[in-house]
Amino acid sequence: MGKLLLVGCGKMGGAMLEGWLARGLAASDAIVAEPVEALRPRKDGLRCVAASSEIRETPEIVVLAVKPQTMDAVLPDLRRFAEDGAVFLSIAAGKTLKYFASHLGATAKVVRSMPNTPAAVRQGITVACAAPGVSDAEKKRCQELLEAVGQALWVEDETLIDPVTALSGSGPAYVFLLVEAMAAAGAKLGLSTEMAMQLARATVAGSGELLRQSSEPASQLRVNVTSPGGTTAEALKVLMASDGIQPVFDKALAAASRRSKELAG
Repeated sequence: MGKLLLVGCGKMGGAMLEGWLARGLAASDAIVAEPVEALRPRKDGLRCVAASSEIRETPEIVVLAVKPQTMDAVLPDLRRFAEDGAVFLSIAAGKTLKYFASHLGATAKVVRSMPNTPAAVRQGITVACAAPGVSDAEKKRCQELLEAVGQALWVEDETLIDPVTALSGSGPAYVFLLVEAMAAAGAKLGLSTEMAMQLARATVAGSGELLRQSSEPASQLRVNVTSPGGTTAEALKVLMASDGIQPVFDKALAAASRRSKELAG
């Protein structure tokens, strides 16, 4: 395998690097380009540089893990790698295949992906879309890199990345808000703020793990915990009413998807 170049080693880039190394990538097969010295990982055999301009050899894959607003600054030097056939795997929100073609060349081999923050604990999920010039073998290699931090799915239609962003890309924030809301409601019923938050965090985290391990759909798991006429059923009458949680999520995800389109231009 040729060299793998990671451009940007913040939280997501660093999590991906840890996942690759844990799954057998030799440190000597990776190069990290990160301008912030404190973010450069210190691992035996791993080469770190301040900028890609210090790199002379063409990597097999370039993983773009910089913030979207700094992408314009890093791409000009990377175009030489695109011209030499490197595959680019981007995890930057809002940067389209058309955008990369305009900066790296019309024939550049680019995979656009949208991961989410549970990748930090290797429980993320990423959806990817490849430019026409990316071969099946190159897509497979990108999938292996993405699966180092969780699940990876593919779409052919790039416009689906916007609802993906709304659902899973932004989704962890919705779950954290749910924890906040549950804890606040518990405190209003008389629990201490600390206990209410501990109960809410453990309940959501444990339920997520149960959902991950179970072969049953979420709807059945909900039924399993709901006794007819019991306390859960009474709460669900409110949450599942016509003005309950579903229309709120419909509105919220539509807003996020719309904003994703706006940011992509």
